[in-house]
Amino acid sequence: MAATNGATPTIRRYSLDTVANPALHLAPMKLSRTVSSRLLALLAIAALVLFQYYGPAPDTPPAAPRNPPASTTAEQWQAGQWVELSGSVQRLLSDDSEGSRHQRFILRLPEQRTLLIAHNIDLAERVPVRRGDSVRLRGRYERNERGGVIHWTHHDPQGFNSGGWIEHQGVRYQ
Repeated sequence: MAATNGATPTIRRYSLDTVANPALHLAPMKLSRTVSSRLLALLAIAALVLFQYYGPAPDTPPAAPRNPPASTTAEQWQAGQWVELSGSVQRLLSDDSEGSRHQRFILRLPEQRTLLIAHNIDLAERVPVRRGDSVRLRGRYERNERGGVIHWTHHDPQGFNSGGWIEHQGVRYQ
C-alpha cells in the first residue's frame, strides 16, 4: 500500500492477548476544589430530590377487606388503622382552618358510637352533608379523648396509596 505523502504506512498487528487485555493508561483527572465542591453539592441535591420523590410512603394502608368481619368494631380499632364505615351525620361543626382546612362533622355509627370526621377540603371537595344524612367513608382512625377521629378521607396527593373517600348520595368525594 503506497502512501500519498511518500511515507511508509505503519501497520499494527494485534495478537489475541493484547486485544483481550489491553493495557489502558489514562492520565489522572485533576479537578479544582471549587469544581469538586460544586459537584459534591449537586450530587447531594440530586440524592435529596430522589429521596423526596421515591422515599418511603407515609404509612401505606393495607388493602381494606370488602366485608370486614362482624367482630371488628370501633372499640377494636387501632390508632393509624384504615377503616371503612357507614353512619349518619349527627352534628355539623365549624371548619378547622388551622393549617390545612378541614370540614368537620360528628358521625353516629350503627352501634350508637360517635366519631369526629375531619375531611381535608384543601385536597378534596367539600361534602354537602346535612344533619341526618347517611354517609359511607374510608379513612384513617386515630384515638382521642372523645372516642376517635377519622381523617385521610381524601386521595393521597403523592400517589403512594389509594387514600380515603366519603360517599354521600351516590357521589364519592376524595
